Amino acid sequence: MQKMQAIRLQDVKTASWHEYDPWLVLAVIFLLVAGVVMVASSSVALAERLHQDPFYYLQRQALALLAGLVVGAVILKSPVTMWEKLGTPLLLLAILLLVLVLIPGIGREVNGSARWIRLGPVNFQSSELAKVCIITYIAAYLVRHAGRLHLTFTGFIRPIAVITLISGLLLLEPDYGTVVVIFLTTIGMLFMAGIPASRFFIWVPVITAALAALVIFSPYRLERLKAFMNPWDDPFNSGYQLTQSLIAFGRGEWFGVGLGSSVQKLFYLTQAHTDFIFAITAEELGLLFTLLVTLAFFVFVWRVFSIAGVAHQLGKHFAAYMAYGIGLIIGIQAFIHMGVNVGLLPTKGLTLPLFSYGANSIVSSCILVAILLRIDLENRFPRGVRIHRKVSNRED
Repeated sequence: MQKMQAIRLQDVKTASWHEYDPWLVLAVIFLLVAGVVMVASSSVALAERLHQDPFYYLQRQALALLAGLVVGAVILKSPVTMWEKLGTPLLLLAILLLVLVLIPGIGREVNGSARWIRLGPVNFQSSELAKVCIITYIAAYLVRHAGRLHLTFTGFIRPIAVITLISGLLLLEPDYGTVVVIFLTTIGMLFMAGIPASRFFIWVPVITAALAALVIFSPYRLERLKAFMNPWDDPFNSGYQLTQSLIAFGRGEWFGVGLGSSVQKLFYLTQAHTDFIFAITAEELGLLFTLLVTLAFFVFVWRVFSIAGVAHQLGKHFAAYMAYGIGLIIGIQAFIHMGVNVGLLPTKGLTLPLFSYGANSIVSSCILVAILLRIDLENRFPRGVRIHRKVSNRED
């Protein structure tokens, strides 16, 4: 009898920590590995010029990925219910970080944007951690106020008001791209929670008009919009980034010019290892590989929504909303990044999640993936920990 109990206990432990959604895991691994390779290739010339070390950005990206995996491993052991309890404290933390970054002497300005806090040798980007905090708060709010959300206007407008406050702080940096991603993610989470469509018909036009006004009344954003409409009208000034990105896609054709052989990364295309890494990937590895990257993001979002659906069926509503938020924020940001690179959307400084260079982006993405894997784990083995305790306490 004791031997049978030992076998059952071992099965529960093994299943609890090693059986994850294989398609999700493969998509994440592919994006992380391909991203590190492309960061190394796209940044080598810039690293050599600025730091006299061609592998400067590769080394920092590798360290960030290692840190993200360590943090993710810790989070993977934490129950999803812990995040539900931390919803409001994490929102307050996000607001605090976004305020601190605006204080002179604390926030650090780079390229005209105050988005970083200097912590010794590390630049901490408040908006990246804020994404995790906001998703957690919205998911917890949807559970706590499920009745009010569907029955009262106040219940619906409260999360919109919170996101408006967050957006105001982000616009002061300024970080218009993150505002768009967070707003769309919030609207998507509310929609997945079953909010009546009539509420969206009223507020989506208002939000759209507000975002449009921010573009129209901001000179540099308006110039970007004009350049997007016709980048070849001024290819050496306002349309420079988009035209260089399109040239990269044209040079890559089907199979690319070869890994490391990009011309556009040689100071023609600015931010080649961050905002335009997808274009450099297309130039070096071709259209077919960029389609494979796109497919990996599609698989990621597909599996995330499947995991969220299972959580809903099991009555784990917070886990479901959290998973929806993760899928939306990574999927929307990836779509915008790719859309900008191919000229479908106006130029906006957003990294490609799990792929572009950026320590903060990689660590926050690893945190989100770890939470998602934990949700999947608890979906598959909802009583794993309890079984462990019950079996271990049985007597022969």
